[in-house]
Amino acid sequence: MSEPIVQIQHLNKSYGDTTAVKDLNLEIERGEIFGLLGPNGAGKSTTILSMLGLTDIDSGNVKVNGFHSQRRPIRVKTVTGYLPDQVGFYEDMTGMENLMLTARLNRISDQQALEDAENLLQLVYLQYAKHDKVRTFSRGMKQRLGLADILMKQPEIIIMDEPTLGIDPKGVQELLTLIKQLREEKQLTVILSSHHLQQVQSICDRVGLFMNGSLFAVGTVEELSEKLFANEDVSFDIVFENALSPADKEDLKQLTEGKVQFLTESHITILSSCEHDFIQWLNDRPLPLRQMVKQGYELQDIYERYFTEGGETT
Repeated sequence: MSEPIVQIQHLNKSYGDTTAVKDLNLEIERGEIFGLLGPNGAGKSTTILSMLGLTDIDSGNVKVNGFHSQRRPIRVKTVTGYLPDQVGFYEDMTGMENLMLTARLNRISDQQALEDAENLLQLVYLQYAKHDKVRTFSRGMKQRLGLADILMKQPEIIIMDEPTLGIDPKGVQELLTLIKQLREEKQLTVILSSHHLQQVQSICDRVGLFMNGSLFAVGTVEELSEKLFANEDVSFDIVFENALSPADKEDLKQLTEGKVQFLTESHITILSSCEHDFIQWLNDRPLPLRQMVKQGYELQDIYERYFTEGGETT
């Protein structure tokens, strides 16, 4: 297995009396889309700035693609593309002109830059507007131009801080689809900071939960739900081929001690604690199933448990 592309060990960072990040340990694998999730002020942006070598740290060790971000920040920046929550361009220049400027700053020849810029503008669906002034762009268009801009230097990692902030729903979906496409086509590692739950769940392979400068848990949504709700029931969604008789309904009520919900005449939900007894009950009856699906917890449930309910899981 290859070395993680990001390795953070015992990172600590404070601003005066405010602790921004506390004893953070995190590894991000090459080629994954990783979500930094948490409310504003949780430590996500400070973690990103520490990765990029854009802020001094109090203690700890941060390596990006094998380079220490504090000792070799320029090398880190050569392999990393950073898209902040507010993208800055020269508004009176066109999209193409902004990309060509970025290319020159990265010592890319004009001939190569022109070819790359054309390809990237097509990739982010902005070729039609390449000669328009950036001041005429919507926020969603600027975010897509931002992606093209950071891709000019062919980075191995893209770090995006609240990339969908202020974008309409259609623009959000276009941007998320583009991010997944970039990962697949260019084998990029994508680090996405956000507090929008559905966006994180729809795109990220794994998620890190941040609160008050600490990283509470890391994993897939399924792994986090198993850890957090290990001692709690989940429900099974069950659909029968035919309607249940009044006698069957009464049997189920007694069997589950009332932990059954009749959604329709042939559709029920029961808690997982009743699963074994339900299977035995079903074996004794000619009641064919159409489906039986375990209902897992969503990221919304995890978020509420960790943050809304103020859980201090360590």
